Amino acid sequence: MTTPTEQSLTAESIGENLTAFLRRRTRTDVAPDVDLFASGLVTSLFAMELLVHVESTFGVQVTGPHLNMDNFRTVERMTELVLRLRGGTGE
Repeated sequence: MTTPTEQSLTAESIGENLTAFLRRRTRTDVAPDVDLFASGLVTSLFAMELLVHVESTFGVQVTGPHLNMDNFRTVERMTELVLRLRGGTGE
């Protein structure tokens, strides 16, 4: 799997990367708005894998107030988190 470059780092490319990662790890197609915890697809151990994937793939550090389950609940929320941490939107 290729790592998104600076130029290709859009909400769409982030979402596609996260969806592909989840598909590989869970063998399930996941819609961007599916609650990963409520659906049982993500356990606490797998949440740590998601954290490591987000940090290493997108070059961000998830710390402090950003390090909470709600930011990892859906592909959409993880995408928003990455954009926020990279200075693309919000906070």
